[in-house]
Amino acid sequence: MTTADLLPLAVAIPLLGAALLAVVGRALPRIGCDIVATATACAELLCLALLWTRSGPLATADLGAWPARVGIVLAADPIGAGLALLVAVLVLAVIVYSWRYFDEPEGEHAGVFPALILLFEAGMAGFALTGDLFNAFVFFELMGAAAYALTGYHIEDPRPLQGALTFAIVTSFSAYCSLLGIGLLYARTGELNLARLGQQLAGHPTDLMTVVAFVLICTALLVKAAAVPFHFWLPDAHAVAPTPACMLMSGVMVELGVYGIARVYWTVFSGPGGIPHGAFRTTFAVLGVLTALVGAVMCWQQRHLKRLLAFSTVSHVGLFLVGVALLTPDGVAGTALYVAAHALVKAALFGLTGVLLDRYGCVDERSLHGKGRALRPVGVLFVVGALALAGLPPFGTGLGKALAEDAAGRWQPWLPVMFVVASAVTGAAALRAGLRIFWGIGPVPDSRPGEGETTGEGEEPEIRSPQRTLPPAMTTVPAALLTLAAAAGCLPAAADALARGAGAFTDPARYALAVTTDHRAPLAARVPATDWTSTGVLLGLLSTALAVALALTAVHRRTPRLPQRHPATRAVRALRRLHSGRLGDYLAWLALGIAVLCAAIAAQS
Repeated sequence: MTTADLLPLAVAIPLLGAALLAVVGRALPRIGCDIVATATACAELLCLALLWTRSGPLATADLGAWPARVGIVLAADPIGAGLALLVAVLVLAVIVYSWRYFDEPEGEHAGVFPALILLFEAGMAGFALTGDLFNAFVFFELMGAAAYALTGYHIEDPRPLQGALTFAIVTSFSAYCSLLGIGLLYARTGELNLARLGQQLAGHPTDLMTVVAFVLICTALLVKAAAVPFHFWLPDAHAVAPTPACMLMSGVMVELGVYGIARVYWTVFSGPGGIPHGAFRTTFAVLGVLTALVGAVMCWQQRHLKRLLAFSTVSHVGLFLVGVALLTPDGVAGTALYVAAHALVKAALFGLTGVLLDRYGCVDERSLHGKGRALRPVGVLFVVGALALAGLPPFGTGLGKALAEDAAGRWQPWLPVMFVVASAVTGAAALRAGLRIFWGIGPVPDSRPGEGETTGEGEEPEIRSPQRTLPPAMTTVPAALLTLAAAAGCLPAAADALARGAGAFTDPARYALAVTTDHRAPLAARVPATDWTSTGVLLGLLSTALAVALALTAVHRRTPRLPQRHPATRAVRALRRLHSGRLGDYLAWLALGIAVLCAAIAAQS
């Protein structure tokens, strides 16, 4: 089977599986739905594994045999195909994790959840593999529609329904902006194919219309990526979405937003007539630093474990944006590996949080103090995941962080410090929660004024029979994901493949040549180094040591409170108030973010 056959199959397999479950799900017993969903996920994983190993520098498929000039092209390079493969790995993990996860009547709704997961997978895989801008928008919206439904899956509870509606309205508003930007580009160039768009745009000068089109297209991507100030929907949605859905949304959906920004910039806007490299680098690096620091501060403030992990994702997205903004193969290679390992670790941590929700119907760090002593194996995995989040060698998160730090330090020497601080604080917050819940270390933390919105009290158990034996899949799946994250940092094959892909990813001229003329055109490019260095190991150990020190300090002694009028106290209180839960506020910040990005890029173009 050729790569031209595998590319459309990668989108068709989960769509067919979802359609099959939607049609026959009511007639099948629960185990039948699980078998269909698992078999579909395995077939998709096999298809994408073959595609990743066979695609070479770039593989393309013209759908319907129409050429790129008039038709839709699917294109797989090592970065895009690797991201689609990561999606397939996490979807299979989520489906296995979800066996017997929900206590639903046989034959009534047993096929709905796995069908939505497979639909979600089709949107994510299609987005990672498309070479057409409008087609990317369609896949992005398919992904979003499935995510809304998964967030509000427990429709009988008003909280998931409200979270899903907020998520849907904010992302729909951004989607309209993105569609408007696509329309502006089409009006100027008459093209929708990414490679041909870049070629046609080169014949026009960079003007305000180009800047506005780029920012509008990036709006939907930044919202999905949860970059500040487009991030407000993410913690609210994660707090109420089913745990398996959180594993996918934080694990890979937000990372697809970062991938989309990099793909659109390099293929369409990086050449003549696009956005100058300096304008993109400065603007998105500043955006990344702001996102990383805000996410880290808010992560430390949380008691609700799902919100804590959600803000950790926001912080790491900031680090990914900085890596992408460097506009170098080294930055892309490090970020790609960091994204893959982070996805595995974050999905594992959400899965372990689901165990607490299963056992206790609660994810509040204070209320669960010491209650997890009976779940020590789960506690060990949670602590390991927290340390991996901080960048502990030899995990892939540590290697990806080290490569991105090295690339960032060549541009701005202070950026590695920001990587260390953000990863240490987010890892420390997760470690603090793990030590308190599973080991009961330290006194029960005091409540703080205005902390109600950060707690996890009063949660409804996602499983209606918490007296049952814990399903083995709920612990084996997170353990397997953490093992894969460690393998990503120890085995050179994956990192080397991503490094080769990074060289091709940052070579838009050869990408356009391969897509528009010769589908087998070689993408010769410099391959970044992906080996551990002594500096990378030391920085990984430093961020891990800082995380351990912060966590132990927090659990062994009551955190001293600064005076209410202290500038730091007032700043943190103001930052927490911004996360108001009000839809109107979120849309206002989205509009402000669009305006600021337009002004910043236009001023440098």
